[in-house]
Amino acid sequence: MYPFARLALALGMASRQPRLGLFDPHVSRHICWPWDLDPWRELNNGRTLTLYDLGRTPLAVRSGLVDALRANGWGMTVAGSSVRYRRRVRMFDRVTMVSRLLGWDARFLYLDQSMWSGADCTSQALIRSAVTSAHGIVAPETVARAMGHAGAGPALPGWVVAWAEAEAQRPWPPLAGQVLAR
Repeated sequence: MYPFARLALALGMASRQPRLGLFDPHVSRHICWPWDLDPWRELNNGRTLTLYDLGRTPLAVRSGLVDALRANGWGMTVAGSSVRYRRRVRMFDRVTMVSRLLGWDARFLYLDQSMWSGADCTSQALIRSAVTSAHGIVAPETVARAMGHAGAGPALPGWVVAWAEAEAQRPWPPLAGQVLAR
């Protein structure tokens, strides 16, 4: 089940914290609870993505993105993700999460998120997100202007551009769907 109580707590805390600039990081702290575990008694990979929600959503509150979404009747969706797992997170481990907007291209916002146990990075996620309206995807520059940001965003890091280019080459619908067509 989605951790709505944890999300509510994170949003309540974010609403009382200082406003962030568009590219400022949001830092949050989390505990790996027993219900976050997989059969091998470590943080489940799916729950890792859910915990990243608990860092990204407060970032959206503190940066003013949620206000812009509400004012314009927009929504937001994850359009892609890539996660690197490097260190185990076990029951009752405490992690610090850093969430920040890296920039955007013509269609998507790109966010960098990482979880840390002390000085060790346990995982890192690259999230591609889209702001949506009844008419489709809203241009990120339009979103940035609605948040009070004038001008272009910073150039995306090369590794993000390379990931986006690789994703553009992936066939859609997936070739595995041909099995169903037989």
